[in-house]
Amino acid sequence: MTEITVAAALAVVAWIYLLAAHGLFWRTDQRLPPDHAHQRHPGTGVAPGQAEWPSVIAVVPARDEAAVLPQTLPTLLGQDYPGSFTVIVVDDDSADGTAEVARRLAGQPPEQATEQAGNEPGGGRLRVIAARPAPDGWAGKVWAMSEGVRAAGQAGYLLFTDADIAYAPGTVTALVRAAAGSGRAIVSQMALLRTETAAERLLIPAFVYFFAKLYPFRRVNSPRSRTAAAAGGCMLVRRTALEQAGGLEPIRAARIDDVALGRLLKRAGSPGGCWLGFSTDVVSKRPYTEFGEIWDMVARSAYTQLRYSPIALAGTVLGLAFLYLLPVAAAVGGLAALPGAAGPAAAADGWLAVAGLAAWAIMSASYLPVLRLTGLSPLRAPTLPLAASLYAAMTVSSAWRHHAGRGGEWKGRTIPARPAG
Repeated sequence: MTEITVAAALAVVAWIYLLAAHGLFWRTDQRLPPDHAHQRHPGTGVAPGQAEWPSVIAVVPARDEAAVLPQTLPTLLGQDYPGSFTVIVVDDDSADGTAEVARRLAGQPPEQATEQAGNEPGGGRLRVIAARPAPDGWAGKVWAMSEGVRAAGQAGYLLFTDADIAYAPGTVTALVRAAAGSGRAIVSQMALLRTETAAERLLIPAFVYFFAKLYPFRRVNSPRSRTAAAAGGCMLVRRTALEQAGGLEPIRAARIDDVALGRLLKRAGSPGGCWLGFSTDVVSKRPYTEFGEIWDMVARSAYTQLRYSPIALAGTVLGLAFLYLLPVAAAVGGLAALPGAAGPAAAADGWLAVAGLAAWAIMSASYLPVLRLTGLSPLRAPTLPLAASLYAAMTVSSAWRHHAGRGGEWKGRTIPARPAG
């Protein structure tokens, strides 16, 4: 067992490195900085306490979201923001009465005509516009976002948010306070995702964990780092920074639009760059009642993240096996062999078990902050290898779907693959 013992020991070293030197990805302490309340960045807006607050327009792309809007849209419309605040729901060719539900929730007549993108604003805090057909080369959601930007006009900030996101009171004010006080081009918060069903409890915290591992939030928030990302459920963007970066057209084909937008703004040299943090005030109401629903969510874009590279796919699967499955195999195999071993063999089995248990323990400890954030028991921490194996299978499934011509399939649409590069 010499080779596997060495491999297990290397896994321990890898986990020590990840905990100490990979941007402290496992921590969940990146929150809206409180000291932003007392700062102002020249030329970017106002700081708290100033008489004028920049106008904010929330853009909500919505395709067949009638079921979830009653839980979320009132929380956005009810924001007590000190400045001008408008919500634009972009009805993206819905077939379930999304536009009518949105108007009803805002107290508007359900039969009121839906605006076309680019029309003059109507009355009230809510506007409902119908997205025009997406041109060739545009992903559906990015096009709907673009239609919202077109209708928004000269807003100070654009809040891109999903239809399933609910906001605690004061959240928009806090976002603007952070953005205007720090000069960031984009301030984004990862929504607190549901963990009510068995599938959600096993896979959703792991999704957050792996996202943070892929894009360590501290590195995203550092102007000295090239790492850039955002969380699509809540992205407050300074309009002038978006315009200077070329608008949404440069990321028109992006399937992972939030990460693409973060990269666009950070790499365009926007003052302040981007900021990404965790939140318990921004909450997703999207239910995933079955494993298959989460599987589809991940499989539609995982291979895109790997730039459709078979080499990257193989490296990802092998990396997940090395970090998450090898420690379990070493611990179980070493412990199982110990009772019947003697002499040098017993020592080898013992070292194998120690290495496996050590890597598994470090891995589990790194998972605790995310479990705490999502309100789940720390006893779930040792199940991370199971979740990792399922995500590896989802990634392989994503590649298979891509080669079968079904990559990017979501809500009845298949988004054409964007070339790697």
